[in-house]
Amino acid sequence: MTATDAHTDRTPGRRRPLPPLPTQAERVAELLRESLIDGAYPPRQRLSEERLCEELGVSRNTLREAFRLLVRERLLVHQMHRGVFVAHPTSEDVRDLFRTRRVLELPALRGAVRPGEEAVRAVGSAVDEGEAARDRERWKEMGTANMRFHQALAGLAGSARVNEFMSQVLAETRLVFHVMDAPREFHAPYLDWNRRIHTLLAAGDVTGAADELAAYLDTSEHQLVTAFTARERDA
Repeated sequence: MTATDAHTDRTPGRRRPLPPLPTQAERVAELLRESLIDGAYPPRQRLSEERLCEELGVSRNTLREAFRLLVRERLLVHQMHRGVFVAHPTSEDVRDLFRTRRVLELPALRGAVRPGEEAVRAVGSAVDEGEAARDRERWKEMGTANMRFHQALAGLAGSARVNEFMSQVLAETRLVFHVMDAPREFHAPYLDWNRRIHTLLAAGDVTGAADELAAYLDTSEHQLVTAFTARERDA
């Protein structure tokens, strides 16, 4: 069997190439993106090539290629002769992120007329994790659970491309919350909203769930843009 045969859909009457396997640099970029979603790196932090190469067990060339991928996603910034830094979003970035999230999350939710049990369960599990973190007053973990909630909503679309794009958007969104450095204030008020959305989704009321999510995103955007604009004015 040739390499081409091994990567071809052999359904009778159809020959469709399978997606290529991720490169090592793409896998490293995914790991770093997940770390950003989890809140591991604050905005403007310089990333040490030496430390990350040792932690991840990769070469500098592989790491630098991963950095280039994340720079294109606006998650990292390369400064000549200084190194690579975590990006610092602006109020206009916040507005654009919410425009993008509406395009990704709302159609995924509205289109989930017969969502799979596993996809709905992923949404509920993220809500459970957020509530458990709130009960323990683990605010950073609560923020991570909130990111997982929105990733799970996008996952209702059943699209690998939507999932990948949503991961990029949520990594940048987590940087927004990192700038605010007040996870309790910016996440806790929305946990009950998350629960309502999941309850409506599980009951099959996707229209009601999408309406709740639309109001949620409007409220969250207004809160964050107001806070960012005030910080930029003071600076």
